Amino acid sequence: MQDRPLDSAHGLWTDPMSEKTIFQRIIDGEEDADILHEDDRCVAFRDINPEAPTHILIVPRKPIPSLDDLDTEDKDLVGHLFVVARELAQEEGLRDGYRTVINCGDDGGQSVWHLHLHLLGGRRMSWPPG
Repeated sequence: MQDRPLDSAHGLWTDPMSEKTIFQRIIDGEEDADILHEDDRCVAFRDINPEAPTHILIVPRKPIPSLDDLDTEDKDLVGHLFVVARELAQEEGLRDGYRTVINCGDDGGQSVWHLHLHLLGGRRMSWPPG
């Protein structure tokens, strides 16, 4: 894993063993969030800065910094995140469609160095996204 600047406002870290991301603090119950789903593998909650009427973050409990840090042993976990996204989309009534996104790295728009899946819906999505 590459070194990353410590920025507690965005959950970034230099040493993943010394600082928790905002997502890890939510998972650990140290920060409040509008939690919609919890199981032994992930937690899902509403984004505090939504980019769509429905914007949910699905975060694995395992602290994986980014998509680049996945191991083959994580494939079932990643599949589970997408199953949870589908279930949440149904619960949120996103019958006309929705988008799932994983940002990776600075240029990919990743702002919190804890892998997470965005579920966005409730409006027509455009392409390219930005």
